[in-house]
Amino acid sequence: MNPRVRLLIILIVVAVILYFVIAQPDNAAALVRTILAAIGDAINQIIRFFRGLTA
Repeated sequence: MNPRVRLLIILIVVAVILYFVIAQPDNAAALVRTILAAIGDAINQIIRFFRGLTA
C-alpha cells in the first residue's frame, strides 16, 4: 500500500475517533468499556483452556 494512502487512512480514523469522543463522550466511554470487557473475557477463556489442558 502506498505510504500516503496509509497515512491518509490513519488520519481519517483518528479524526473520526476524536470526533466521536468529543461529540458523544458517554457513548465513547461505554464502547471502550465494552471492548475491554470482551478482551478480558477472551483472555479468561484462553487461561481456562490452558488450565484444562494441564489438569
